[in-house]
Amino acid sequence: MSPLVIGLALFAAILHATWNAFLRTGADRLWTVTVMSFSSTALAIPLAFFHALPAAPAWSYIVLSACLQVGYSLFLVAAYRYGELGQVYPIVRGSVPLLVTLGGFFLANQQLTLPQTIGVALVAGGIMGLSLGRGRAATTSILYALATGAIIAAYATVDALGVRAAGNAGAYTAWVLLIYGALLPAAFVACRGRLTVDLGAPETWKALGGGLFALLAYGVVVAAFALG
Repeated sequence: MSPLVIGLALFAAILHATWNAFLRTGADRLWTVTVMSFSSTALAIPLAFFHALPAAPAWSYIVLSACLQVGYSLFLVAAYRYGELGQVYPIVRGSVPLLVTLGGFFLANQQLTLPQTIGVALVAGGIMGLSLGRGRAATTSILYALATGAIIAAYATVDALGVRAAGNAGAYTAWVLLIYGALLPAAFVACRGRLTVDLGAPETWKALGGGLFALLAYGVVVAAFALG
């Protein structure tokens, strides 16, 4: 793994933590994460027109990734309903390296050396250990956090395969975000019956700002996958 890819991964982690902070402080987190998706959709539309369509083999990955990310958003909201940011976030992010490693092994035949395996375990354990000093987390929040981590690992594995099948990281990212941006509001309406957005409310612009961080985080990760 090149220093550039490592740097992109670290930058994405910072962006990811930032938009999670936006989400956790939202009064209605399901509404917040849904409005966040509007930022991604708004920027994905011109990006999709700028690039040629992804190669045909990539579309199954694109749709699956978008669906998984809707599930990820819903589970993350549920995790924050029962736990604090300092309890939930380290578990979510710490479980991902272990689960991505397992996904790469079983789905892409990626094998790590023993030192690499130990390194992944230490990084994952270190990140999850950050939650220990934040008080006792509710069992429900831990379960939702682990499930959220599993979904992240699943769509990360799908994206790693999909971006190669697409032949163009920009086109792949744009279409994943477009489909996600259509499905998540539909899921909100299915749960609540109606989605209301007041452009004059500070909460709306706070959510849209958080959505920009989420968009950048995802785009940086996909770029890292494209670079190898």
